[in-house]
Amino acid sequence: MNTFLGILIPFAGTTLGAACVFFLKNEIKPLVQKMLLGFASGVMIAASVWSLLIPSMDMSEHMGKLAFIPAAVGFGLGILFLLAMDRLIPHLHLGCSEPEGKKCSLKKNTMLVLAVTLHNIPEGMAVGVVFAGMLAQNSDISMMGAFALSIGIAIQNFPEGAIISLPLKSEGNTRARAFTMGTLSGIVEPIGALLTILLASYITPVLPYLLSFAAGAMVYVVVEELIPEASEGDHSNIATIGFAVGFVVMMILDVALG
Repeated sequence: MNTFLGILIPFAGTTLGAACVFFLKNEIKPLVQKMLLGFASGVMIAASVWSLLIPSMDMSEHMGKLAFIPAAVGFGLGILFLLAMDRLIPHLHLGCSEPEGKKCSLKKNTMLVLAVTLHNIPEGMAVGVVFAGMLAQNSDISMMGAFALSIGIAIQNFPEGAIISLPLKSEGNTRARAFTMGTLSGIVEPIGALLTILLASYITPVLPYLLSFAAGAMVYVVVEELIPEASEGDHSNIATIGFAVGFVVMMILDVALG
């Protein structure tokens, strides 16, 4: 039961963020959006380090000075996986007029949701892998540590839900439709986490690689999407401040609860 609740926490964050469309009239102000994007970036980078890469290396201590290999290999594969997904799946980033990925006839709104869905994949995978490790009674992953990761991702999912639903509303969609599409952008997270947990018995032997794989995929999203979006327009340090706050919040969560 605890595991089921744990994998739903990030999705709840997205849903609550998307619900902002019922309370806010227009798009989020640019400075606020930059701060939220920076915050999300900080949370994801801290989660990648403390919740994924460090446990990956701790689990490989028996390899001695080569304990970095699973973390390095998995991290690289995670980057390559998201790079491939970015090239294959048609999607449109906020503020951009040209879609990326394979050419298709999908509507703009659909491709906006696909863009958010695409970078939610590694987050769902990260939660699933950590809970799978916890269920396998791995001493390097505790129940509270797994929940810390879920809570951290839920916190950064809140602004993501708002950032996708509010522009959809401003483009002529009803509040209900914008909320639904914003919510659906996060549904891949619990689905991915659940599938990962169901495969736990097969995952355990390669858990260090999968933890770092999820870390690589998350870092790709931050560098390729979140930071560039936070840096668009007039120069401002607000995104940097948001990043610092997000990083510290996730670090505290992981150390205090883990």
